[in-house]
Amino acid sequence: MCISIFNGVTMTDQTRWGIVEVQTRNKAIKYQKDLVSRAMDQVKKMDESGITDLMIQIEAEYERKYGDNKADDKVIL
Repeated sequence: MCISIFNGVTMTDQTRWGIVEVQTRNKAIKYQKDLVSRAMDQVKKMDESGITDLMIQIEAEYERKYGDNKADDKVIL
C-alpha cells in the first residue's frame, strides 16, 4: 500500500506488516557493503605479496564456511 508520491518517489506505509523485516535486511546489506568498502581501503595500501596472502586466506575462509572442497595452497592468477 502506497501513501503518496513525492517528487516521483513512492512513500511506503511504515505501519504495514513486514516493513521492519525489510529495514533489517537493508541494514544488513548496507553493513556488508560497508565492511567490503573498509576492507578495500586497506587492500589499496598493500603491495602484491600482501594482496596474494590475503587472497589465500580469504579463499581458505570461504571454503571453510561455504565450500565442500578443501582449500589448497595454490593461487591461480
